[in-house]
Amino acid sequence: MSRESVHATSGPIDPAPAGDPLMSLKIRIGEDMKTAMRAKDVLRLESIRMLRAAIQRREVDDRVTLDDDGVVAVLQKQIKQCQDSIDQFRRGNREDLVAKEEAQLKVYQSYLPEQMDAGEISRRVDEALRESGAAGMRDMGKVMALLKPRLQGRADMGAVSQQVKTRLQD
Repeated sequence: MSRESVHATSGPIDPAPAGDPLMSLKIRIGEDMKTAMRAKDVLRLESIRMLRAAIQRREVDDRVTLDDDGVVAVLQKQIKQCQDSIDQFRRGNREDLVAKEEAQLKVYQSYLPEQMDAGEISRRVDEALRESGAAGMRDMGKVMALLKPRLQGRADMGAVSQQVKTRLQD
């Protein structure tokens, strides 16, 4: 039995065109890898291969098949690593490596869902504060527990956490 048959869904998968919002993120990444191979786009191909390896490593380590939310979590981790690398390379005056990491970062960011603007995030934080009945910093966990599934992948959770802290301290 092939490894792919273990993770197969019921029925054949009909790949939709790239950019189709109904297409699984893993399928879209695979299709984009084939496109990068055909176009001989070395940097994009290398970035996508690294992303696929990170996704597969997570699936093997956790013994799960990642859905789109899980893939987004892996993407966010890869993005954070790229940003950290860019900072390190800038400090070391390695602009050649900065440029490579920035290009890789753009590839990763292209797979993230559309990001929320600051106003929408602020509205969601207000909503979660009302829902949770948060009265102070000790309630931050309750508020973040409500926000995380709603905003994960669509907003920088560090910035969201900072907004919640600021509002709970007032």
